[in-house]
Amino acid sequence: MTTLNPVFGERAQVAWQPYRWKSADGTDVEGVLISPPGKKGTHHLPMLTLIHGEPTDADGNRFGADWYDWATLASANGWLVFRPNHGGSTGYGDAFMMGIMPHLVSAPGHDILTGVDALAKDGITDANHLTIGGYSYGGYLTNWIITQSTRFKAAVTGTGAVEHAANWGNDDLTWDDAWYLSGIPWEKPDLYQSEAALFQMNKVTTPTHIVGGNADVRVSYFEQVLLEPALSRLNVPHSLLVFPGENHPLDKDPWHGYIKVREELKWLEKYGKS
Repeated sequence: MTTLNPVFGERAQVAWQPYRWKSADGTDVEGVLISPPGKKGTHHLPMLTLIHGEPTDADGNRFGADWYDWATLASANGWLVFRPNHGGSTGYGDAFMMGIMPHLVSAPGHDILTGVDALAKDGITDANHLTIGGYSYGGYLTNWIITQSTRFKAAVTGTGAVEHAANWGNDDLTWDDAWYLSGIPWEKPDLYQSEAALFQMNKVTTPTHIVGGNADVRVSYFEQVLLEPALSRLNVPHSLLVFPGENHPLDKDPWHGYIKVREELKWLEKYGKS
């Protein structure tokens, strides 16, 4: 009944549609596909899997226009964007939301990988031009997923932990990872290691762009500092973009958010579409 911005409605719009698949354990999982303008229903598109944070969040039919929720911008740049509502997401019941305990990254990670496989099998995406990315918990999952698969041509990861023990000690919350992992580091040492990307980095081949603020107290900046030399040691193409004085939300300087997304799109274009 109220139109606040009629000009916006006249512009070419990206198109949304739900996508459903079964995970490796038979669980029904849902996500959202965002097609480039005029490309809904087109097959074999290059795809960016963009993973939400929290993990108790969910993606749906909404417009995002900032450095964190930039799926529509990526779509406008020619990417089919897959936004998986993996295990741990809200809106699908408590059992689904809590089902990632104590496997904080591997359980939702397998949900995402089976979704990517299903999209490739259905011919919706071009299996030779797959990319992946996420920020915060989406960064956790991106870091882990590139240790599990070589199918992604490029990755963009922001403020994601590569291990959980030091991050537990440096996180301003301190309780969240330990709660999901069902104990503090010395109570669950094997789980802390098996759920960490760091101890499987030798399997990574994906060119990876890393983003972080050096004043981050939610996911320690040193997690990015740890990931960068690991990729360097493996001779995996990578870059590290650090924003001075920025905490987790990157809200100190609006130019930082602009630069973040600009560089991520350049990275995806360089490695993901070649």
